[in-house]
Amino acid sequence: MLRKLLTPLDVVSIGFLSFLILLCLVFSARLDVWPWLVLVDLVGVGCILALARQAERKPTRLWIGFHRWYCYPIVLLVFKQIYLMVRPIHPIDYDHVFIAIDRAMFGVDPTVCISQFAHPLLTEILQIAYFSYYILFIVLGVEIYRRLPIGDFDHAAFMIVYGFYLSYLGYFLMPGVGPRFTLHDFALLGNDLPGLWLTDTMRKIINAGESIPAHLPNPQDYVQRDVFPSGHTQLTLITVILAFRYKLKSRVFITVMASLLFIATVYLRYHYVIDLFGGVAFCAVTFWTGDRFQRWWSGEKKRVNNEF
Repeated sequence: MLRKLLTPLDVVSIGFLSFLILLCLVFSARLDVWPWLVLVDLVGVGCILALARQAERKPTRLWIGFHRWYCYPIVLLVFKQIYLMVRPIHPIDYDHVFIAIDRAMFGVDPTVCISQFAHPLLTEILQIAYFSYYILFIVLGVEIYRRLPIGDFDHAAFMIVYGFYLSYLGYFLMPGVGPRFTLHDFALLGNDLPGLWLTDTMRKIINAGESIPAHLPNPQDYVQRDVFPSGHTQLTLITVILAFRYKLKSRVFITVMASLLFIATVYLRYHYVIDLFGGVAFCAVTFWTGDRFQRWWSGEKKRVNNEF
């Protein structure tokens, strides 16, 4: 019965939430809030099953929309949950490894070297590009949802959410805080890389999303461990590939913003270069395994891909 109801996105989301529940139980001695995390994940699984059931019973535009678009808020929910889990479970940062790899490849620290090209206008442009990461998925999803069959939206949404989950596994395996804390003085970032109009506001929003306190002297103790792989690189590259796969009108805009974003990850000191290589590798794994899983799932059951 469940196989009839669930999309590949439902399956991978339920699977990842179940994986987090298992981690909470195994490492409960290290996680003070583990009962609440388990409760949240169980509620999440229940909501996914309820949405899938409702969309199957009443396939109206409203319920189909709810069932498909939960994919975006769930990655945010899981992202904030793993913030509470990564450091207690794996309390070792691997920044020294990432720094050593970058130095072995380039002979210098790339974020330090690229600082010689800093300019307020360039900083402004690249900060906007880096921030566009949070809307490129929406641009992609809205165009596919409006113009193409619902099955295409299911495929794209699955690839993006599945890619997020894979990147979260990387954060568990090799936590890190990034060069803005290790190779540079985070408190001086505004002086070192000043922007023009929007840079400060966007930085504050990003910092808040990564749980960085505004006025404490040791923000590196609180920041989310989400350096390797570079999710910005991995997920943006996935978005670009999907935009071209479906020949979207927005593919030129997405590609231009993505190109600037890749530069911004290093210029703005969010990532080491090896993080970008990791993002590319995780992107390849996402498509290689994700396409195969979806083909296997489609072979097991026939779904009617109505256009809405």
